[in-house]
Amino acid sequence: MPAKNIEELVSLCKRRGFIFQSNEIYGGLQGLYDYGPLGVELKNNIKSSWWKSMVYDRDDIEGLDASILSKQDVLRYSGHEETFTDPLVDCKKCKSRWRADHLEQDKCPKCGSDDLTEPRPFNLMFKTNIGPIDDGSSFAYLRPETAQQIFINFKNVIDSTSKSIPFGIAQIGKAFRNEITLKSFIFRVREFEQMELEYFVEPGQDEKQHEYWLKQRLDWWEAQGVPKDKLELYEVPKKELSHYSKRTVDIMYNFPHGLEELEGVANRTDFDLGSHSKNQNELNISSKVRDNKDSNSKLAIKEPHMDNWVVPFVIEPSAGVDRAVLAIMNEAYREEKLEDSSRIVLSLRPHLSPIKAAVIPLKKNNDEMVELAKKIKSQLQELGLGRVILENTGNIGKSYRRHDEIGTPLCVTVDFESLENSDITVRDRDTMKQERIEIKDLNAYFLKYF
Repeated sequence: MPAKNIEELVSLCKRRGFIFQSNEIYGGLQGLYDYGPLGVELKNNIKSSWWKSMVYDRDDIEGLDASILSKQDVLRYSGHEETFTDPLVDCKKCKSRWRADHLEQDKCPKCGSDDLTEPRPFNLMFKTNIGPIDDGSSFAYLRPETAQQIFINFKNVIDSTSKSIPFGIAQIGKAFRNEITLKSFIFRVREFEQMELEYFVEPGQDEKQHEYWLKQRLDWWEAQGVPKDKLELYEVPKKELSHYSKRTVDIMYNFPHGLEELEGVANRTDFDLGSHSKNQNELNISSKVRDNKDSNSKLAIKEPHMDNWVVPFVIEPSAGVDRAVLAIMNEAYREEKLEDSSRIVLSLRPHLSPIKAAVIPLKKNNDEMVELAKKIKSQLQELGLGRVILENTGNIGKSYRRHDEIGTPLCVTVDFESLENSDITVRDRDTMKQERIEIKDLNAYFLKYF
């Protein structure tokens, strides 16, 4: 079963090299984390799985990797400068700061005092100076979401790929938010990664496409080891919708700290493309879109069956990579009681496991055995399934337990019989069953397994 509390996952992440507190040797920096040797592999595998499902497995979606710095105009016309704020209050007793909308009974979560300041708006975007002189007149924002760079590249993608709607643009990248209240390890942080798709559709087809993408995303999460019965759909009330949204449905997951959003699937209408378009009076754009006098592009499309230029509606499935790591690890985590001991197992889906296989010589000082193990390791690595390592510790029991805990699905043991018979033992992480396989058949075994 999943971890009983967040502390179990934090301990595993630190102990086994998944995630570390950033700047730890200087006391740490709140809301920032570094991914260690295993964490970076898991994170990359999750991103690769998302990218494959969005871009490689489809012919109607293209990829993008846009800049992190955003010009002020982009976030002014997108509405972020005006609306991307949280209500901030200070506790006069303990001097701590909190989001006013997160308080229970208007009391400080730290000391319980109700002696709080009046709420005031706090902009969540980070600014940085551009150029040699920091005079406040030339600055950019660190992007608070990856979506806007997709919208402002809409015409570039159309022109270079000749796509017609419906089609999408996918992007994975860093975003930054100066959060007031940080929460539950990597769940809410100041620097994070998003996996975001903007799928452009004809007006009038948006509601049907919204339902389609909800189903697609539930199927994807299940394929990553998060079952559908562990997910809930939350219809965001109209009064809580973002300024651009016609409808948003959040996919909720029961994290160790409680039920929270794992991914959002939003109908952004034509707000964003309309906001960044020039000549809006010539386009069919909803009335809520602001007038843009600074843009030099018409972000619209005219298909052969259309009489006029049309600004597409947008369906946006948006998931945080860090929240994906947390949910997937939580679902994979379990403790098992054995006859004379216990073990912690991270039952990750094989395509997500940081290490696909460990090749373990039975004796570390046996040169012939170690040399054969190195050859097998290279043989498996060349299959391109992911990382394969040589575990030359000389303690087979501890090696098995370590790889159970970090999620390695298969361990290959080279022993004395291997030197004589050219065969090895393959051990399965989940069942702990072992079988003898000839080395010449090992590649086929691995390709079938993965």
